Amino acid sequence: MELSRRLYAVASLVTEGASVADIGTDHGYIPIYLVQQGIASKVIALDVNGGPLERARMHIIGNNLKGKIETRLSDGLHAVEPGEVDTIVAAGMGGGLIIRILEEGREVVERLKACVLQPQSEVWRVRRYLLDHRLDIIDEDMVEEDGKFYTMMRAVPAIQGESLKYAECEYIFGKRLLEKKHPVLEKFLHRELAIREEIFKELDHHQGSEGAMLRREEIRRDIMIISRALAHYCIHPKA
Repeated sequence: MELSRRLYAVASLVTEGASVADIGTDHGYIPIYLVQQGIASKVIALDVNGGPLERARMHIIGNNLKGKIETRLSDGLHAVEPGEVDTIVAAGMGGGLIIRILEEGREVVERLKACVLQPQSEVWRVRRYLLDHRLDIIDEDMVEEDGKFYTMMRAVPAIQGESLKYAECEYIFGKRLLEKKHPVLEKFLHRELAIREEIFKELDHHQGSEGAMLRREEIRRDIMIISRALAHYCIHPKA
């Protein structure tokens, strides 16, 4: 099974021997890959919609994996019993939905060894939720595909007494990515900085507007946070 760059990066955060529930499995690509590569000992493919689940089932059969991957109709983790798997994968959905799935499935989540997540939006909210619930983000990756940037992370139960406090730019852009000086994040940061600097210049033409003044302060703050993140790369962007 050939995976897209995004899905390959997600699958790479699953450790060998894991028993996995793939939430919102869609075509079932990640479960098929994990079994074919001998990474997962067990996989349950879950989706809230019957159509995608049937597509996943047909792909599983087409790859001669019938009986090795179970499919279940499920809203989030509702069809998973606590302790049934030790790892969940939730990729390609909004950050708010991922948080809802984790919250509603807390009995399952509390018995997991790892959560592998790839939020499409509000990544900072997902990071904050994980840390607030004593789940330590131990690894992150970032890829660019078809002009879009995707962040994926692996979180595990925190060690007793361990501090999980992040600086603001670490919540927004990822402490582990900044520690790695991840090259894709660097490219993303430069793009975001250029966009905001251009907006800031445009707002200079509307200095008398109260709305423009508020927007300028908001953009100025964004530039400051991006600059703090870029400082991890030992460069000096314009303030």
